[in-house]
This record gives sequence, C-alpha cells and structure tokens, in this order.
Amino acid sequence: MANTQDAVCFVVQGSCFCGQVAFGAVSHPVLSAYCHCTQCQKLTACPLVHTMHFVDTDFRWTSTGDPPETALDTYDNPLKPHKRRYRCKTCGVCAVSYNKITRRFSVYAGAVKRDADGKILNWEKIKPTAHQFYGTRVMDIEDGLGKWEGYEGNSTRLC
Repeated sequence: MANTQDAVCFVVQGSCFCGQVAFGAVSHPVLSAYCHCTQCQKLTACPLVHTMHFVDTDFRWTSTGDPPETALDTYDNPLKPHKRRYRCKTCGVCAVSYNKITRRFSVYAGAVKRDADGKILNWEKIKPTAHQFYGTRVMDIEDGLGKWEGYEGNSTRLC
C-alpha cells in the first residue's frame, strides 16, 4: 500500500474525518450507486450508502502522514471474506473497502472532497446512476433513478 500523488490528475479525492488517511482515484467509477444491502446498513448504521467502485489500479492512497499500513485498521467481513474494509486508527471512519474478487476499491461519497459550499467535487462524473439492493431498503426514495434487486444491469429492475 504505497502513498502516491505526484503529478496525478484525480477524478475523485477524499479522506477520513480527521484527514490522517487520504485517497484518490484517477478514473471515473465503474459503478456509482446508492446501496441498500443489509450488510452496508449494518456496517454503517445507515439506511443506505452512496458507493463508488474503482478498479484497483486506478486507486491511490495519498496520505502525507503515516503510511496506510500504519494509519489503518482492517476488517474482513466474515459473511464475505473477500471484502476488506479500511478504517482510520485515529478517527475510526471507514473511508474505503476492497473486494479481492472484483479487484475494486469502494469509496463512500461521504468521504470525498467538497468545495467551499459543501458540494461534492466532480459530482457530474461520480453521481449515482441507480439504487442497488432496493428490495431490502429501509425507506422509499423517489428520485427518478432505477431501483434494482441487486447490481444495476445484472439483476431484476424493480422500478
């Protein structure tokens, strides 16, 4: 897990709450959706998360302090041991996760950089295109995006 940010043009950048752990991605996400799966709900204590998936070769740790190996704790999901969550040891925020099967990092929109008005930078490039695992939602959302039983395009569209 090397830190790198030299001469790189990031589509998205972010960090944990305290800024000890920072990251960036150099490509558009291969998936950007609101996830309503029960595992995301339990792991975040929230009704849904906005997740963006990036191919692992396009993801970079950009922290300038401690190296990621020192600054992060990890948690491997016992129900899906191929999924690892990375959490800052200082503030406790889980900013990203990694799927060993798909070789993708998942970045959570709440952790990405914002402008002075609080708006997410590069929103048009990273905004969600659907709701996934909508069958296990905690609340109904009426926003015009497709609602899918699983992943968008790979499962039954609910509405």
